[in-house]
Amino acid sequence: MKDSVKQPYFSIVMPAYQAEQYLCRAIEGIQGQTFRDWELLIVNDCSKDATPVIAEEHAREDARIRVIHQPENRGVSEARNRGLQEAKGRYLWFVDADDEADKTLLETVWKTLEQQPAQMVIFGLLEEYYSGEGRLEYTNPRAPKEAHLTEQALVRKEFLGLEQQTLYGYPWNKIYDLSYLRKLGLKFLDYRENKFVEDILFNIEYCMDIDSLHLLPITPYHYAKRSNESLTNEFVKDYYVLHRRRIEALWKQQKYWDQDSPETRSVLGSLYSRYILSALTRNCDKKSEMTGNERRKFCRDIFADPLFEELVTYGKASDSTALKIALAVMKTKNVTCNLAFARMIYLVKTKLPVLFSRVKSGR
Repeated sequence: MKDSVKQPYFSIVMPAYQAEQYLCRAIEGIQGQTFRDWELLIVNDCSKDATPVIAEEHAREDARIRVIHQPENRGVSEARNRGLQEAKGRYLWFVDADDEADKTLLETVWKTLEQQPAQMVIFGLLEEYYSGEGRLEYTNPRAPKEAHLTEQALVRKEFLGLEQQTLYGYPWNKIYDLSYLRKLGLKFLDYRENKFVEDILFNIEYCMDIDSLHLLPITPYHYAKRSNESLTNEFVKDYYVLHRRRIEALWKQQKYWDQDSPETRSVLGSLYSRYILSALTRNCDKKSEMTGNERRKFCRDIFADPLFEELVTYGKASDSTALKIALAVMKTKNVTCNLAFARMIYLVKTKLPVLFSRVKSGR
């Protein structure tokens, strides 16, 4: 396969900030792809470490690599938007600077798209959980069922299931049609104001009217989850508000597709209950600076929210015993019981993080 001298088949956008520890492996993982018609845009988000030096060294040695330097640190969303703006390929792939991918990923996607073009390709991933010391503790594969869809009604039926598998929100297990993306004028929202949800909101808007989709039952993307760096361990004051927004956006999409039903509400209610439990658990952290009375009020306000009644009461947890118990406790709307349960979860999360991750993923 020859390197393209005109429009590359794939544009790969890699935001990079303080990524010197992992960047070289990430770049060489792209260079090792068996399909070679691509360009790699490394968007340096004003890193203070050796990230720009490493990126520029690789760009000098490989003409397919371009380095874009942001004038100031603006966050991952703006870095992706800059890469999107500069991209020249037919299809677009976002990757993280600390992750890796199997060398045949792009070739597999290319073969699929050559057989049947589509507005989106979604593949699976391998979650890799690392300890604070950098030791790989365990892996958790997630992959969609194979499907090649060219009817809009069939495409729309897939996304709620993908969200249940946590495969809808991520941008890096997807290949986007760049011309369609630009036609929409779509951009990632500011990460600093939309932590946790900027990716899913982007994908919801992109998928709203697509009519072609490939689902590949493979797990070629290695998503590193490091306990000492993960955003999921960071205290974010607006965690609940942001995730409530996620659920509202998903429900709005289902309504737009005329797919609002008891089954839909059951799925969304189960997802919503997870975020509620996570918010209650996070409030146990000293960083929340919440008093006992404030935690109780927080809990009562959630139970009084119309969205709780509209969705959580329909919720059914089928993937793990722990979540079934959590949902049953939540449906009682008993503030004392729910706060006690959240406290127990918090202790497990902080004292036994690997066990917590296994329970959370249903393993």
